[in-house]
Amino acid sequence: MPSPKARSGGGGRSGSVPAGGGGAGGNGRYEFMSLTRTPSHLLQRQGSDPTSARLRASESPCRRRGSGSSSASTSSAGGQPVPEEDCMRLNPSTLGIALSSLLAVDLWLSKRLGVCACEDASWGSVRPLMKLVEVSGHGIPWLLGAAYCLYKSDSAAGQEVTLNLLMALLLDLVLVGVVKALVRRRRPAHNRMDMFATFSVDRYSFPSGHATRAAMCARFLLAHLVLAAPLRVLVLLWAAFVGLSRVLLGRHNVTDVAFGFFMGYFQYNLVEALWLSPVVLQSMMGQLE
Repeated sequence: MPSPKARSGGGGRSGSVPAGGGGAGGNGRYEFMSLTRTPSHLLQRQGSDPTSARLRASESPCRRRGSGSSSASTSSAGGQPVPEEDCMRLNPSTLGIALSSLLAVDLWLSKRLGVCACEDASWGSVRPLMKLVEVSGHGIPWLLGAAYCLYKSDSAAGQEVTLNLLMALLLDLVLVGVVKALVRRRRPAHNRMDMFATFSVDRYSFPSGHATRAAMCARFLLAHLVLAAPLRVLVLLWAAFVGLSRVLLGRHNVTDVAFGFFMGYFQYNLVEALWLSPVVLQSMMGQLE
């Protein structure tokens, strides 16, 4: 009957176990120990290789979770700061997501609605009509028309209305030019710069000057002219069609026109606050003389 000692070390296998196997409790199970421990010569190689050190640091649980802001701003190998633009932002703000989504929808919808942007577009045959509507909302015809009516008017009430309309048109040009110069949003990529009488600031898109002018003039005419119901509806349709033509021609994005209507509507409140009466005008003329 062989002894327990002979069974545990029989077959000559104990002599083939490496010396490091004794660290596992003397049970000779070197194969399990090698799975949980890294040999010393590999540890020395990894410690001297910076690439391996970086790989181990990137595979660590803390690095994978990305829980600390310091791990995103510094590298594990040499402690060098990582540029802020290279760091991944895992928690963008809700406002940033909403604005980015709105911009994407705006660009997509504006491109889909630009059906008259060129002659080869799906509605390219009606492009001359859209350009005629564009001219009807341009600032130069409105300024010339208001100046002519002021010159031909023979009543104090008519002169008062046309004078304030002329001042409102000049105010619209100044405000739209300032906002465009501040925002500096480029026009849509599918736009053709063949507009009537453009200026340097007209290369910018936000807001739509035609939309602001149409909304302000429509509200001005409805408030100070006695018009029949069909003419009042026609004025509103003209203002809406001017704004729509800006998107169909590819001149502006949808948000440019929407903000232009909003801005023009409230510009009329400013015109009412700065309203020039004949008495004020006569006093100004007397001071100039």
